[in-house]
Amino acid sequence: MSIRSFKPSDTPWAHALNQDHVVELSSLTPEQLEHMVAEAAYAQICGDTDGFLLVFDDRANYSSPNFLWFKQRYGRFFYIDRIVVSPEARGKGVAKALYDDLFAFAKAKGVERVVCEVNSDPPNPASDQFHAALGFKPVGTAELEGKGKTVTYLAFTL
Repeated sequence: MSIRSFKPSDTPWAHALNQDHVVELSSLTPEQLEHMVAEAAYAQICGDTDGFLLVFDDRANYSSPNFLWFKQRYGRFFYIDRIVVSPEARGKGVAKALYDDLFAFAKAKGVERVVCEVNSDPPNPASDQFHAALGFKPVGTAELEGKGKTVTYLAFTL
């Protein structure tokens, strides 16, 4: 499975894919997505349009309440902001390939902790199972004000 860097020409399809999954993620404009990609420590694509993964490091200037939750509790980490896999590519190992590549990238950078959050209300059982199978452990929860969501914070130590 090929993994490559996010290019400006990826914005249209990646934005559309993101917008198809706003329940699990959050809505973005194309310009916001481009800004996030530019600020990300890791912004990779699997295949041509199978999926993408955006990750920030602990030094990012990012105001997400979930990112800030981790920043208040941990030193160095990589924060998975979003991973999205196209419906046609689900069940083919795209997410695992992206995470494996991220883990290798983190090791090469000397970062031992990878963190993320998963919706617990509304539930996201597929994501729960995926992260548990990889070895992510729950480290907290939060109710996101004004978003109607509750999340479980997860951490993985390399």
